[in-house]
Amino acid sequence: MAMKIYTKTGDNGTTSLIGGTKVLKSNERIEAYGTIDELNAYIGLCRDLVSDESSRSMLKEIQDRLFTIGAALACDPDKETKMKIPDLHQADVDILEKEMDRMDEQLEPLQKFILPGGHPTVSHIHVARCVCRRTERLVVNLLIREEDHENLIIQYMNRLSDYLFILGRYVAKKLDVEETSWDPRV
Repeated sequence: MAMKIYTKTGDNGTTSLIGGTKVLKSNERIEAYGTIDELNAYIGLCRDLVSDESSRSMLKEIQDRLFTIGAALACDPDKETKMKIPDLHQADVDILEKEMDRMDEQLEPLQKFILPGGHPTVSHIHVARCVCRRTERLVVNLLIREEDHENLIIQYMNRLSDYLFILGRYVAKKLDVEETSWDPRV
């Protein structure tokens, strides 16, 4: 018999971290990795919308890294787990930087702030960037207080939001969408 998706174990508002520790579903650790999941789903939508195969492939890799980060955040930091959890590497940050450099070479230098939008695909990428920034804030809030915090996760999340900003500009250029500069009233 196949395992059912519903277990009813969370009906009282608690869930278990990897390691077995029960916590409220409103726990900041659950909030952080739940928002990682939200970001992952939004990046999946962006991957479905982007036509550039190189960008689609990179977004798939990012989704994989987000699962890795989610697994790390789902672990009880005070318990040793018997499960083999995938880990993040400096090379994962480096590839984001390399991809940003590749795309940035094809873009006009940024002179002003730009307003998100111009095409539904570009808009979705910018929403993903905003979800990424919110995720980063939650992750920083969670990890920075831990003595042995995982700085590479914080670094990756910071770089990822930058990547999504550049991707939005890059996709706009590929779609021949003119960027709208923000001209503040003065």
